[in-house]
Amino acid sequence: MSGDEERGRVRRSYDTVAQEYRERIGDELAYKPLDRALLAALAEQTADGAPVADLGCGPGHVTAWLAARGVRAVGIDLSPGMVALARREHPGADFREGDLLRLPAADREFGAVVALYSVIHLTPGELGAAFAEMRRVLRPSGRALVAFHTGAQTRRVTQWWGHEVDVDFHFHDAGTVARALAEAGFEVEARLERAAYPQEAETWRAYVLARVSGA
Repeated sequence: MSGDEERGRVRRSYDTVAQEYRERIGDELAYKPLDRALLAALAEQTADGAPVADLGCGPGHVTAWLAARGVRAVGIDLSPGMVALARREHPGADFREGDLLRLPAADREFGAVVALYSVIHLTPGELGAAFAEMRRVLRPSGRALVAFHTGAQTRRVTQWWGHEVDVDFHFHDAGTVARALAEAGFEVEARLERAAYPQEAETWRAYVLARVSGA
C-alpha cells in the first residue's frame, strides 16, 4: 500500500470519529500536567510573536490552549472533518487542512512546531521526510516537540468507539525518532518517557524536544 493510500485511510477514519473524538479527548490537557508543562516551555522559548504550528491538531484543543496563552497558533490536520470541527469550536485560532509530508506553510513560517501523537500515523521510513518538512517551515531558532507511543509494533484498528474505521497506529522507538530528527537538521535537547495516565490507553509514551541545528 502506498503512503498516499495509507493517509487516505487515516483521513477517512478521523473524519468518521471527529465528533466523538472531540467529546472524549477535547479536554485531555486538563489531566496531562507534563504535556502542559512542555507546551508552556516551548511557547516560552519561541521568539516573541512567532507563530506555532500544531501538527495533527485534531479538534483543535492544543491549538486553542496555546492561543489562549497569547501564542499565534496554527492547527494543521489531515482530516477535513477535524479541521471543520476545530474551526467551529475555536474561532480564535487558525486551522488548515494538510499532510505532515506536505505542510501547507511557507518556508520558515513558524517559530515552533508541536506534533503530539501525529507521527504515529507515519511508518518509521516516513519519519525523516516528515521531520525535513518540519525543518523547512521552521525559522533558524525554531524548536519541535514530538510525542508518540514507544515500541516497534503497528496496531491496525477497524472499530473505534463503535465506528468502523481502517487506520494503523505505528509505535516508534525513541532512539529512532531522535536519529531521524538529527538527520533532518535538528539537535535533540531533551527526551522524556512516561507511563500512561489513568484516562489514557495503556501505552508507554515518549517526548522529544529538538532545536534547529546551528541556531
